[in-house]
Amino acid sequence: MSNTITTTDFNFPNQKSVYRGKVREVYNIKDELLVMVATDRLSAFDVVLPKGIPYKGQILNQIATRFMELTQDIVPNWLIATPDPNVAVGHLCEPFKVEMVIRGYLSGHAAREYALGKREICGVKMAEGLKENDKFPEPIITPTTKADNGEHDADISRSAILLKGIVTEEDYIILEKFTRDLFQRGTEIAASRGLILVDTKYEFGKTKEGMIVLIDEIHTPDSSRYFYAKGYQERQDKDEEQKQLSKEFVRRWLIENGFQGLEGQQIPDMTDEYIQTVSERYIELYENILGEKFVKADISNIDERIEKNVMAYLSKK
Repeated sequence: MSNTITTTDFNFPNQKSVYRGKVREVYNIKDELLVMVATDRLSAFDVVLPKGIPYKGQILNQIATRFMELTQDIVPNWLIATPDPNVAVGHLCEPFKVEMVIRGYLSGHAAREYALGKREICGVKMAEGLKENDKFPEPIITPTTKADNGEHDADISRSAILLKGIVTEEDYIILEKFTRDLFQRGTEIAASRGLILVDTKYEFGKTKEGMIVLIDEIHTPDSSRYFYAKGYQERQDKDEEQKQLSKEFVRRWLIENGFQGLEGQQIPDMTDEYIQTVSERYIELYENILGEKFVKADISNIDERIEKNVMAYLSKK
């Protein structure tokens, strides 16, 4: 569809490099600042799908930056400013090579592993007798490696992370504490909106001064899974699917159409009508997660708008 931003090619003052992730493009300014542009790309099963989703980048950026503000009292973060609806500017950090996944419920990847008969994930044991979407006695941390583009993230245990020297034990203890504290705050905020924060992932980095901070996104529908709290237990008791607020609905659609990111599989055709429904679902996610109406930015020329807003911000630095 038109009026989406799926790739960028900016040249900002004092720009040193550009990193292109699955969804975000990150511009290094003078080895001091990072300008992170949230595109409208949609990623599933570690594959970027061929068409952009209108307003998706704005939605992700605004949810992430709001949650950065709502959690900065418990965990420091990289964010400095949001000069454009699709853009966050923050401190240059050295990312840790792991993503900290925390799960309160047996859902998604963990449920798929459990269905295969596995009772351990990332070195963490799971009890017998659970069914999909049951609540764990307490949240479990199931880290993944942080793969390069085109590669798949892989489950990894705490002991393997330490054994391979990916993260020092001293730092990992801090990452675990931050992960649990953020998940607790996210759970409380979700509950106040009639939602259940099912699982999520956090990414952390170190500033030049050596401080560990939260980076990238937080509590967005791309990084998290939400259920509607109302009727949750009733649906579990009846073995019904939970009403979800996450991009799991896209994963399910892909699976139904024969795609799970495996070698030789073709991405199914995404019609304009389907793209529109995905955009509408993301807007629904935004409004439920933040508890406010989504205000659409001007998308008549997104590139021009972003460039103008970022240039104006950098000129004041």
